[in-house]
Amino acid sequence: MGKVLVLHGPNLNWLGKREPAVYGRETLDDLNRVLNETARQLGMELRIFQSNSEGGLIDRIQAEAGWAEAILINPGAFTHYSYALRDALAGMSVPVVEVHLSNIYAREEFRHHSVIAPIARGQIAGFGFDSYRLGLRAINELLEKRNRI
Repeated sequence: MGKVLVLHGPNLNWLGKREPAVYGRETLDDLNRVLNETARQLGMELRIFQSNSEGGLIDRIQAEAGWAEAILINPGAFTHYSYALRDALAGMSVPVVEVHLSNIYAREEFRHHSVIAPIARGQIAGFGFDSYRLGLRAINELLEKRNRI
């Protein structure tokens, strides 16, 4: 059973309220239900955390360092400038998969750069909740390959 830390960055607690034309009308609770159902199907265990604070996310990464076998993260706006979050993720010896609900490359220019992507195993963007589902499936494959070696 893969142990995955799921991190939701700033403003994701406002899903369903914030820019519904971009992010949809479903809530963070809806997304977490989808994540838990997908994890159950894959035989994974999740710990899910959301914070609007850079320090809160970093503290959780460090607190889960002995437990997490992988990290699925939507860093929100921290994607574009948080070197502190990037360094915390890089300090983990587990695969990191970056996800985004919207296609950050089809939006404003400042969103086109991710400081997280270079230390992540991969990035999935633009598929709404399916970005997270695909991210969990990718992590599952990575962990299964690791366990076969």
